[in-house]
Amino acid sequence: MIITTTPTIQGQEIRDYLGIVNGEVILGINFIKDFAAGLTNIFGGRSVSYEEELIEGREKALEEMVSRAKRMGANAIVGIDIDYEVLGQNGSMMMIVVTGTAVVV
Repeated sequence: MIITTTPTIQGQEIRDYLGIVNGEVILGINFIKDFAAGLTNIFGGRSVSYEEELIEGREKALEEMVSRAKRMGANAIVGIDIDYEVLGQNGSMMMIVVTGTAVVV
């Protein structure tokens, strides 16, 4: 399935717009990752543990969106947008939402 942030797919004609499709994931960050990120904050550098959570969460949200688009009969998703939001007490959870338009090319 083609997924793109652009409103069109180069060289492809969109034959049918099936509607908005999304995928969402809420991740809890555990104590160990918080501790490791705190050390990174003190000593500098990248927080690999948080980066891995972001990557995994984004991939799961995209997979969920693609699965929903397939059930609608789509073979592509255009205009996707990825949003991140911190939730929960003390910002201990992260929500990742991807949205796009399911289409047939």
